[in-house]
Amino acid sequence: MYSTICSGALHGVSAYLVSVEVNIARGLPAFCMVGSLSGEVRESRERVSVALKNSGFDMPPSHITVNLSPADRKKDGAAFDLPIAVGMLASMSCLPQAATADILFLGELGLNGELKKVPGVLPIVREAAARGIRQCIVPADNAGEGAVIPDITVRGASHIRQVFDFLRARQGEGETILPRRSAADDDAAESGDNAAMPDFAQVRGQKAARRAAEIAAAGFHNLLMVGPPGAGKSMIAKRIPGILPKLTREESLEVTSIASVAGLTKEGHVLAADRPFREPHHTISQAALVGGSCPPRPGMISLAHRGVLFLDELPEFRRDVLDSLRQPLEERRVNISRAGGSVSYPSDFMLVCAMNPCPCGYYPDRNRCRCTEIQVKRYLGRISGPILDRIDLCAELEPVDVASLRGDARSEDSASIRLRVLKARERQERRFAGTSYRFNGEIGAEDIDRYCGLGREEQLCMDRLYRSMQLSARAYHRVLKVARTIADLEGEERIGTDHLMEAVYYRPAQEYWK
Repeated sequence: MYSTICSGALHGVSAYLVSVEVNIARGLPAFCMVGSLSGEVRESRERVSVALKNSGFDMPPSHITVNLSPADRKKDGAAFDLPIAVGMLASMSCLPQAATADILFLGELGLNGELKKVPGVLPIVREAAARGIRQCIVPADNAGEGAVIPDITVRGASHIRQVFDFLRARQGEGETILPRRSAADDDAAESGDNAAMPDFAQVRGQKAARRAAEIAAAGFHNLLMVGPPGAGKSMIAKRIPGILPKLTREESLEVTSIASVAGLTKEGHVLAADRPFREPHHTISQAALVGGSCPPRPGMISLAHRGVLFLDELPEFRRDVLDSLRQPLEERRVNISRAGGSVSYPSDFMLVCAMNPCPCGYYPDRNRCRCTEIQVKRYLGRISGPILDRIDLCAELEPVDVASLRGDARSEDSASIRLRVLKARERQERRFAGTSYRFNGEIGAEDIDRYCGLGREEQLCMDRLYRSMQLSARAYHRVLKVARTIADLEGEERIGTDHLMEAVYYRPAQEYWK
């Protein structure tokens, strides 16, 4: 007997529907699976067969054929266990064919019939809702994740027997066997509490670095902090998410979808509201940073999408790892090609870096630094010119004065800074209404003149700065974008010479990179 069950699969962070076709016929006992399957999917036949037997179902000695359509797209993962099991029950006449109509099934089966959590439920449920499906049955641990999508009912089950009982009773009055979950039920599950984040009030001194962090947050600019050990570089970086605007609903779905694909969603924090903050160790590989493996998985730069990627001890990262950021920083997407196909992951992140000026950390203070000029140049040379060109702001930190460390020395808190950032963000929102831009840091070279236009005096000032500092075309545009953000923070519609001078002040210091 033949049956077809609806399921879904992932391609990058997007999803597509999969038709699981099951046919049970007379013949020599066999269990065949086709449809461009990975090893994980092929192993489903053992998991499903044992799980059904241990759940009280008699498996007939028949020829079982399972096809996952479309057959030309590679499928991986263990999420097809549940739809295959339901298809077999329908083909064995244990379930009426109409009971599985208009329902999408996802879930991994344990050998005892238990349903286990699987990655990627959110984008698959989102695609199902867009395609008109109104119900999904997923593992209980994934139910809250899928329920953030409106216009679809998500039911969570912990055992294949629960799914069977629900489908048997679906034609009658017993449809409450599996509880309903919907987006309205999970509004309170959105995370987001800026008050719980580290506060800028705890950062003493470092006015220039705090100002640079504020500008970076207001315009979503890339930031580099250079200074000796213990100056507060990491403290400032970890407080930047607390002054960023909260995620919009669409951005939140993007961020949560990427976390879902990576299997990093947490119970109780269903839909992200705060911008992500990722801090990879300097020993990270290129594949772990930009994404890779087989099948491809999102890397740190995609997990930092719409948020902050913090690279501490920047020169300690391998140069090829750092240079792999060049294309994602420009295109805000990363394309990964492997023998099995190509995927594209979003990587629209704000890059924040911190580094010492030399191996010992105290250059150019020759009273403390014992590094030779060659050692300093070799250390700084680990960061390529193209990466530096993509840095919008570079802040130099000095050792903190002892007076700043006293208890009575107060620093401005994150709430006050965030108010200014939000006001600047509102100006950008009005300016970019109807366009794909959201922040000044995203303005493309083709729109620089439109959004960062200069008066005659300002243009003459910028011409002198361009020649004297030997700026590249990319650095020239970045100075204009930073100046645009500084003007927004001060409530000015026109960019002035003082805004340009402050923006140039935050270019990477020629003292280090000569």
